[in-house]
Amino acid sequence: MAELCEEGSRLYATALRSGRVSRAEAELVPCLVDLALLHPDPDDPDCLRPVPPTVALAQRLQPIEREISERRRLSIALADAFEPFMALSTQVAASSDAIMVLEGGDRINAALNLATAQCRMQLLTVQPSDRVSERQLLQALERDRPLIDRGVRVRSLYQHTARYNPEKLAYVAQLSNGKVEYRTIDELVERLIICDEDVAFIPTRDDQQVALELRHPGLIRYLIKVFEFMWNRAVPMSAGTPYETAPDGITDIQHSIAKLLVEGHVDEAIARRLGMNVRTCRAHIAKLAGALGSGSRAQLGYLIARSGILKQDPES
Repeated sequence: MAELCEEGSRLYATALRSGRVSRAEAELVPCLVDLALLHPDPDDPDCLRPVPPTVALAQRLQPIEREISERRRLSIALADAFEPFMALSTQVAASSDAIMVLEGGDRINAALNLATAQCRMQLLTVQPSDRVSERQLLQALERDRPLIDRGVRVRSLYQHTARYNPEKLAYVAQLSNGKVEYRTIDELVERLIICDEDVAFIPTRDDQQVALELRHPGLIRYLIKVFEFMWNRAVPMSAGTPYETAPDGITDIQHSIAKLLVEGHVDEAIARRLGMNVRTCRAHIAKLAGALGSGSRAQLGYLIARSGILKQDPES
């Protein structure tokens, strides 16, 4: 598109004031002709008359407005075409916000600290037994004590082996009161923390360095039901040891080991699920084998199945 130069502007203004300009002057400023701002004078072939500005402007604007109109029509068509996908995008965004991946111990602890600080009614935790350091114990106390002081009800599940873990017992002793309850159960699979009905945390790796922060209401309600199921099967910490020897000479923990052996778990997996070290687990397996008169691992599974001990539920 040609542009009106400074000399062209001066000459066009002169033409408008006088009603005409000579062809010789116009030839020195070709932009006036290119922009169709001058046309031949019917009375004088040596002169050119100016096109009225309103007419010239309309001529120049018409193709631009036509293009704008076409672009507007195209933009409306594109918006209509993408409207269904925008709705889907909103749903995906809401879904992605409901599940967040937390990587690294610092980020996980920061998210836990924030969640417990915002917790107002209830904190539910499932804590598979493991050895904890003094530093970890102090971090837990710093996070949980203000929460308990606010009157939040706390219920925590451990494995039975936590009853013989000095660090866990020290932690329980410092926080136990009417609003805090601790129970143990024979077998726990993974860690779980639920704050009110707002947020839950679960690990995704055995090293506890990656966790999921869950805020989907349906998922949280489901996890609360899972917790309640385990809680109702658990033994209050104040009830004493659950490892008493049954009339058949087999302790509750050995019943749990027998169940996992029959399911095909190896010693390491059994120890992890019951919250004990592998050496202790193997010692219990040896005692179980002695009680049933087994001479080999293969025979032990057969004898467990034949003995009928798994028909009993030591938690009932």
